[in-house]
Amino acid sequence: MEVLVFITNIENPEQVGEVGPLLTGIPEISAWNFDLDDCDNILRIEAGNISARNIEAVLQTAGYVCRELEY
Repeated sequence: MEVLVFITNIENPEQVGEVGPLLTGIPEISAWNFDLDDCDNILRIEAGNISARNIEAVLQTAGYVCRELEY
């Protein structure tokens, strides 16, 4: 299992509600959460065998900015 961290432009619970089903629908993701109190609106994902580019593409297709945070 790996933890992926992303900067997003998701700013409120309504937007989280829009992307939540998309993230939950990806079988490789075991857990995800947003930190909307962080200035970068961080998305943390616990997943196995999925690339950060796949996650970015899913959120970008839904109309949101999502970029992996290199740490």
